[in-house]
Amino acid sequence: MDAIPAPTPHSAVLRRTTGVLFVTGALAFATAATVLSSTFDWPDILREPAEVVLPAFAAGGQALVWTWFATAWTYAILAVPLLLLPAVLGRTGDPVLKAATSIGAASVLLSLIGFLRWVFVMPALADSYVAGDAATQAAVGAAWMAQHQFGGALLGEHLGQVLAVAWSVVVSVIIMRTRVLPRWLGALGLVAGLLYLLSQGEVLATAVPGFPIWEPAGVLGSSGWGLWVAALGVTLVVRPVVGRSRGDAFDSAPAPATDSSALTAVARTGSEGAE
Repeated sequence: MDAIPAPTPHSAVLRRTTGVLFVTGALAFATAATVLSSTFDWPDILREPAEVVLPAFAAGGQALVWTWFATAWTYAILAVPLLLLPAVLGRTGDPVLKAATSIGAASVLLSLIGFLRWVFVMPALADSYVAGDAATQAAVGAAWMAQHQFGGALLGEHLGQVLAVAWSVVVSVIIMRTRVLPRWLGALGLVAGLLYLLSQGEVLATAVPGFPIWEPAGVLGSSGWGLWVAALGVTLVVRPVVGRSRGDAFDSAPAPATDSSALTAVARTGSEGAE
């Protein structure tokens, strides 16, 4: 077996940069989401009817719109380290991780759409609702429900979150199988992914009344997944990636020669001496 390439300054910088971006994205989004929760009762308000959501949104003014804008783009930061991760792990040729990376990038895009509708769609709806008469409010309420279920429940909360879970599960399984990073990180990712998936009960209940819901799943799932992303980033910053075979990972110590390679070297030496 060929020896694994020795660490290079470039690979170490890439690893640490990717880790910092994971941590930065997770912490920045958590900060923006906390502000949003304290000023707009998010995410609980997402399950309220138009007559509650639209007046509350209009009352929030431009400050609330900018809070949604910040929430959207801080989450989008995660797309960059997500795309860099295969190179950091030395697995750019892994078809499974390549597919998972595409899925993860799609999840960020879908979630971004779900967040940004509060910036580009909701202000006009809220203003029309607050200023309109009963007939206008009924029409705006119907329009709000349509975009809310499509852009929010379907794209952002369902597809965005399910694809994010799929990406994290694949990365966690790869970590546990190859041990390029600590196995506890992979196990933590599987647990966080499962909890995050269970939070889909609340989303599905918006379309299928009576669908079973486990109330703690929403907070535990989103918080646990965010903590796992941050833990992944911290791990990349503080420790090298361990490779298992040639090209498996950067920042790896050279692998010891196997018995077969040693015998091959002896045979070559003998044949050269015979010539």
